Amino acid sequence: SDGRPDDTDGYRGQYGIEDSRQALLEVTSNGIHPYCITINHKDNRELDYLDYMYGKAATTVVSDVDKLPFMMVDFYRRLTN
Repeated sequence: SDGRPDDTDGYRGQYGIEDSRQALLEVTSNGIHPYCITINHKDNRELDYLDYMYGKAATTVVSDVDKLPFMMVDFYRRLTN
C-alpha cells in the first residue's frame, strides 16, 4: 500500500488524511506507536502526507523493493528499540 487512506466508497483526500491522523494520535496517546513502511517507485515528495499522519520519525519509504529483505533487520531494530 502507499499508506494513503483512500477507499472505493469515496473516503479520500484531506478528510481521510485528517481522520487517519486523528486515529494515529489517539492510539499513540494509549501507548501504541504505529510505524509506516511503504513502497514507492515514484517521487517521494508525493508521500508528504505520511510524515503528517505518522510523524517524520515513524515512516520509512522504500524506493527499491529488491532492497526490502535487507532492510528488515533495520526495521526490526528500530521497532524494538
